[in-house]
Amino acid sequence: MSENRKTGALRTWIVALAVMAGSNGFSQDMHFSQWFNSPLTTNPANTGFIPDADYRIGANYRNQWVNVMSVPYKSISIFGDAQILRDRFENGWLGVGGVILRDVAGAGKLTSTKVYGSLAYHQMIGYASLVTAGFNVGWANKRIDPTQLKFPDQFNKATGFFDAGIPTSVAFEATSTNYLDVQAGVNYAYFPTENLYVNGGFSIHHLNRPRETFFTTDNNFDNRLAPRYIGFANASIKVNEMVIINPMAYYTQQAKASELVGGLNANYNLSGDGEMQLVGGAYYRMGDAIIPMVGFQWKNFKMNFTYDVTTSTLKNYNGARGAFEFSLIKQGFYQEFNGTRRQSLCPTF
Repeated sequence: MSENRKTGALRTWIVALAVMAGSNGFSQDMHFSQWFNSPLTTNPANTGFIPDADYRIGANYRNQWVNVMSVPYKSISIFGDAQILRDRFENGWLGVGGVILRDVAGAGKLTSTKVYGSLAYHQMIGYASLVTAGFNVGWANKRIDPTQLKFPDQFNKATGFFDAGIPTSVAFEATSTNYLDVQAGVNYAYFPTENLYVNGGFSIHHLNRPRETFFTTDNNFDNRLAPRYIGFANASIKVNEMVIINPMAYYTQQAKASELVGGLNANYNLSGDGEMQLVGGAYYRMGDAIIPMVGFQWKNFKMNFTYDVTTSTLKNYNGARGAFEFSLIKQGFYQEFNGTRRQSLCPTF
């Protein structure tokens, strides 16, 4: 193999490693097991899609691969969205919002920082349907610390270990890369009675297929991000004045990677007036993990905790420990409901 081809192969290996370092084993993008509590990263059409409030702000934190990597992967999201211009459209409104994402992956400190602004339009159709279309545009940055990485040509045959002191032929042209990122999506909700609410949506991420690489030229590797497709469906069913159950499913595909999750949670009315609720449920990520969930709602604050219990062969390395995740959401109204406000309404206590 020629020297140029060796260098190209090494570059391909490093780029692939960098991409994999930011993934969860299923896709190139960071994700949250609680996709339903990270609405703007799931579908930009969710911006202002708030059945039981006018605005919301929230945060997500995920920590994973504690037993596999010396430096666990950490993902953080902060978001907010609101409904505006409800008096400008007949039975419709605009949703505006934004999200900040930060992900630090492994010993190489592959760090992703993304900032998105979202806009969506929501239109009631009759008294029991709502359709939505939205998009978001954002800036993304990825940076890496090559001094924390080991390369194939740094393997010391005498000791049988990698030695960072051995010079490497792999040279990064840059340790940071920036690009514009675009997403779009649609939603539909159906709510024939006050006890039933059904919702589904579909979105496409990386519509512009941005180029993500730490090398100025890389002829042997397609470093454009593959489009990511996300579809989801969920429902809220009020069983009685004490229990509401919420079945849901989620599917995503990017390049040759895919993920399917399904399950349900239930809200239990602790206080009788719905101001205090206990939440519990479980989900299953096909071929990978069981995800139990517990949560608590107090007035306009919702807190949920999930823990991924690995069921795949990865459990041989992480001791069945996957990831823990925490979400906190606050939502509310601009003013008290006066009887004239029309929008999709999900079951409440």
